[in-house]
Amino acid sequence: MTQIHHSRSGSKNGQTRRDLEDAFDFIICGAGSSGSVVAARLAEDGNARVLLLEAGGDDKSETVSNPAQWPLNLGSSRDWGFVGQPAPGLEGRRLPLSMGKGLGGGSSINVMVWARGHKADWDYFAAEAGDDAWGYESILGYYRGIEDWQGAPDAVRRGTGGPVHVEQPRSPQPVAEALLNAASAMGIPVYDTTNGEMMEDAGGAAIAELRIRNGKRESVFESYIAPLLSRSNLTVMTDALVTRLTFDGKRVRGVDALVDGRLRRFVANCETVLSLGAINTPKVLMQSGIGPEDDLKPHGIPVVQHLPGVGRNHQDHLAFGCTWAYRKPEGVGGSGCEANIYWKSDARLPSPDILQCQLEFAVPSPIEADLETPAHGWTMFNGLAQPKSRGRLRLSGPHVTDHVLIEPNSLSEPEDMAAALAAVELCRELGNSDDFRPLVAGETAPGPRDRSRMIDFIRRSAVTYWHQSCTAKMGRDNMSVVDNELKVYGIKGLRIADSSIMPRITTGNTMAPCVVIGERAADLIRATHGLLKHEDAV
Repeated sequence: MTQIHHSRSGSKNGQTRRDLEDAFDFIICGAGSSGSVVAARLAEDGNARVLLLEAGGDDKSETVSNPAQWPLNLGSSRDWGFVGQPAPGLEGRRLPLSMGKGLGGGSSINVMVWARGHKADWDYFAAEAGDDAWGYESILGYYRGIEDWQGAPDAVRRGTGGPVHVEQPRSPQPVAEALLNAASAMGIPVYDTTNGEMMEDAGGAAIAELRIRNGKRESVFESYIAPLLSRSNLTVMTDALVTRLTFDGKRVRGVDALVDGRLRRFVANCETVLSLGAINTPKVLMQSGIGPEDDLKPHGIPVVQHLPGVGRNHQDHLAFGCTWAYRKPEGVGGSGCEANIYWKSDARLPSPDILQCQLEFAVPSPIEADLETPAHGWTMFNGLAQPKSRGRLRLSGPHVTDHVLIEPNSLSEPEDMAAALAAVELCRELGNSDDFRPLVAGETAPGPRDRSRMIDFIRRSAVTYWHQSCTAKMGRDNMSVVDNELKVYGIKGLRIADSSIMPRITTGNTMAPCVVIGERAADLIRATHGLLKHEDAV
């Protein structure tokens, strides 16, 4: 266990020094893209004692800091390494479902794309929550305060001076420029940035925005927590696996956690926040007695609060790799993703349902696809931005060592296959266009196929963007888990702040929306407890 900093302790109310060392005002579980934000914002008020618990280790590795090495983290100790149950829509295949484990969470192992979500996503959040504070106009205000945008000024949509450094590659590789030219020739509008007007309308193509500063990854933990580590009121513990919530009736009093293999109990005098991600947040809820009673009782878990939506509504972005061989080896810039397209499979749709991230190297297809990968090439990570299929999570047992059974239910809805076919068709038209001919020798996957064989390719080649979300959704119906203030229904002293609260998955990579969720949670908690922001406290 690495204890990065420990809060002040003393004696009061007859408690021993050791008792007080485990008592805090706020406990934040998970140091990822939302939890790091919540912990930092609460710790800005020096009177609030904040504990941030992280199950993984530190972020001191070349595979974290070097943007090009992110694939090396997949399947490593920095990855939870979840695997889905066999999915009928994927010919019975089990999807590897990577998720960041360690300081920074996913922001320490991802491709670093900063994608803020479409206007329609946030307006949907607001409608589901019954709260305009979750709507696009409000969220734009959050993004202006969050960002330190390095591109062309846009006083309405962009911010400077915030904690989150965002920039575009200064010299994108030729393959990225070819994609924009091909998109323009097909009538897809090309924008200067992905996060301005492009995500307020039908979508388009643009050079990607990345979380890279001076050639190094900048995780959300590094942006938010690292500057505060000298504060005496902030404690960060790694190798601290949260096992369950503790209760006084229906009020959460804190958490039990395994710290270096030893069980410890931490008490939150004010609130506990779960930011463990869309798999571990519902797991801890259910194993603590919050969830569908029909799922809890068979495992002998006493029901504290029946909430049928816990673990339901699972969503993720599926991807189908379309690949081309280069004529000669080409360079790889930044994280290897320098261009994006968000577009519609049907012009009548209200927002983009196709998500395409160009990778400047050839990604091997799953072995079931029986496709050869070129030694040098590029792959369009090409998939569904707004999937209609919904999965679920189930417990396999009541203990922290019992794995969650993840049922992605991928491609179970016919609309998803229709969108997938359109996405692959669009991708093939782009990659086989004249703009790529100076660079590529030819298409290696999927190649020309009739409809039946293309469906077979999609089912056998589908992988995931690792954007698991929506398993403890915000809303007002009987399947909702949190309200508009991210409070868990029927439970006091507990909020959730991570991708699991999304009513539906956002368009594009999910890191940026998770930062906003963290900011919203922190604002709500500060308002409840009268905490000051840093600029107000100094």
